[in-house]
Amino acid sequence: MELEKFFPYRLAVLAEQVSLATAQVYRERFALSRDDWRVLAALADQGEVRAAHVKDRTTLDKMQVSRALARLEAAGLVARSPDPEDGRAWRVRLLPAGTALYRKIVPMVQAREEYLLSDLSPQELEVLAAAIDKVEARARQLTRQG
Repeated sequence: MELEKFFPYRLAVLAEQVSLATAQVYRERFALSRDDWRVLAALADQGEVRAAHVKDRTTLDKMQVSRALARLEAAGLVARSPDPEDGRAWRVRLLPAGTALYRKIVPMVQAREEYLLSDLSPQELEVLAAAIDKVEARARQLTRQG
């Protein structure tokens, strides 16, 4: 097997490069980590939700979400409160400062996304989206099957 041609490896390299290119925006300009940004983005249109919901909307584990929430709370961007239905859980929401920061960052990361995809034709974009959906569905199927 040639590692450089192995699909999971190529996909991991691509994901890392895209993530790093996008992270430059929020890391250098706003001092947010990738985890912070993912949590901020996951909360952006949700209102108040359980912290577990944030975990489900990101690729982060429970500890990464918890640490990011603590940093964002300390920065005055999110609020956490005990979940009245589950004493062990937290409910979280963006504060106005968090919403304002999110709205400031979104056009910048969308511009990065646009640049990354700009060499693809509309048809190639459709094919790429369909291919990603199919591979993701297969990966989920394999994960469920064990």
